[in-house]
Amino acid sequence: MKDPRFAKLVVLVNGLVPLALMAWDAWRGKLGANPVEYVLHMSGKLTLIFLTLSLAVTPIRKLTGANYLSHFRRMLGLFAFYYGFGHFMVYVAFTKLFNVREVIADTIERKFILLGMAAFFLMLPLAVTSTNSAIKRMGAARWKLLHRLVYVAAIAGVSHYWIGVKADTTLPMAFAVVLAILLLYRIVDALRPHSRKPAPAPRSSPKRAAI
Repeated sequence: MKDPRFAKLVVLVNGLVPLALMAWDAWRGKLGANPVEYVLHMSGKLTLIFLTLSLAVTPIRKLTGANYLSHFRRMLGLFAFYYGFGHFMVYVAFTKLFNVREVIADTIERKFILLGMAAFFLMLPLAVTSTNSAIKRMGAARWKLLHRLVYVAAIAGVSHYWIGVKADTTLPMAFAVVLAILLLYRIVDALRPHSRKPAPAPRSSPKRAAI
């Protein structure tokens, strides 16, 4: 794909569709009996969906050779953070009414809240350093090392969802299985000896024909 701008626009529009639908339903009063709980759960699911999609880019790119997919990884990761930020703000604003003491107490007392907080605050530095200028300032090696926190954030996020679900754990289990496959692929790929192309032999200057 020589020009990924149109494809990026498609990803951007599709990433905003769930937000637009929730806003439309909120305006019509169609968020159900408990609107706060609905938005809280939906934003959390969207966070995990986009986080999982961002982690799936590299394995799919390597397995299929579709290198153009790397153009979308950053956008998918940022959507995961934005929906995670919305999830966090709905919790703080509407369930705790910005009461910092209650938020801290809830985080200490309930394990799944602690895991959710960990996932969000691990994604925060990744979102802040998602620009090209941040990569230049930090250097590629340190930037890559920092962004490995996404794996920890994903594990914490899926665990937060699984523990927080009281009844049907089918969807959290599906997220956990997909995440396990993506992480296992990375481990296997890191341990696999990658073949290196041999360096081309130096060209010898042509010998002059004997007279």
